[in-house]
Amino acid sequence: MAPNAHLDHRKPLVFDTHELGRRPGALQRLTREIDAPKDLGIAGVVGVPEGAPVELELRLESVMEGVLVTGTARAQAEGECVRCLEPLELELEADFQEMFSYPDADDRGRPKAEPTDDAEEDEDRLFIEDGLFDLEPVLRDAVVLALPMQPVCQDDCPGLCSECGARLADDPDHHHDAVDIRWAALQGLAGSLEDGEKDEMSGAEAEAGVDEKQEK
Repeated sequence: MAPNAHLDHRKPLVFDTHELGRRPGALQRLTREIDAPKDLGIAGVVGVPEGAPVELELRLESVMEGVLVTGTARAQAEGECVRCLEPLELELEADFQEMFSYPDADDRGRPKAEPTDDAEEDEDRLFIEDGLFDLEPVLRDAVVLALPMQPVCQDDCPGLCSECGARLADDPDHHHDAVDIRWAALQGLAGSLEDGEKDEMSGAEAEAGVDEKQEK
């Protein structure tokens, strides 16, 4: 987060550090329940539905260079089993720790002699602005890391039948008679021969009937 970004203290994931102060070693513990923001999770796979409750437990520690935030987020995620495609729910617990730096201090906590516009130096750092910090990017990263990339409804889910798409967990004895393709052509040929023999036998029987009539 760029140090010149403007934070809104009314947003549920923006926290105020004024009460904590800047004395190194000062601690503050916070709990908060928020509504999940949009797209919290792995897009198209599994995630926390927008507006679902997310419980946050935070520990804020003042250090020389900023505020070290350690916390845990708990929520219920929803998704789809990658094997059988059935909806699933799972309990999410995501731990995280992040340093939010004071914009007027360097990475060793020393006051900067002069302001700097070095974008590369600040690119990967998160900053405190006017005593506020935004936890949302940290929460998003933590949730993605805590969620399974390939969620399953149960560890031994057998998935779907590759031939007809039936859910195998509903019918453990489900199967299809396998036909060896090496014999398929011979079976077709055998069927043709049987049909030919039947035709010949029918023709012979018909001729025999005509001969009998003529003899009579």
